Amino acid sequence: MVLSGCLTMDEAYRAIEWKAVFLIAGMIPLGIAMEKTGAASFIATWMVDLLGAYGPAIVMAGLFILTSLASQVMPNPAVAVLLVPVALNTAADLGVSPYPLAMTVAVAASAAFMSPVSHPATLLVMGPGGYRFSDYVKVGLPLTLVVLLVVMLVMPFFWPF
Repeated sequence: MVLSGCLTMDEAYRAIEWKAVFLIAGMIPLGIAMEKTGAASFIATWMVDLLGAYGPAIVMAGLFILTSLASQVMPNPAVAVLLVPVALNTAADLGVSPYPLAMTVAVAASAAFMSPVSHPATLLVMGPGGYRFSDYVKVGLPLTLVVLLVVMLVMPFFWPF
């Protein structure tokens, strides 16, 4: 947009959500620490031990649910940064391609529909709209299940196990 003249460089800098940039930058070392300390491997092993016998598709569903639930209370980019190492370790433990599991984390981190604190926009409309926390769960749970179903059907098509 700067190159086309729609925005000046100053306008572009002012439009950047710097809190989000610094949050992601701060979470990247945490993701690296999870990898280096073995926490990501521990969670991946737990996931494989719990669901691995049922096949990679069920592990993918479990990873989606874990990521989606974490996104209800944590910023979406932070959840993605933290759980991608878990997805990669889980794929290695199962001996499958890491792509479908990593993409599942990316999509599930954005499936934060069940809580008003999951995204600033949902929190902003809660008060003026007269919504209650339970309203988000009523609408968000079915929507999350639809996204889960779509991920389960589409992800292996584009990135086979």
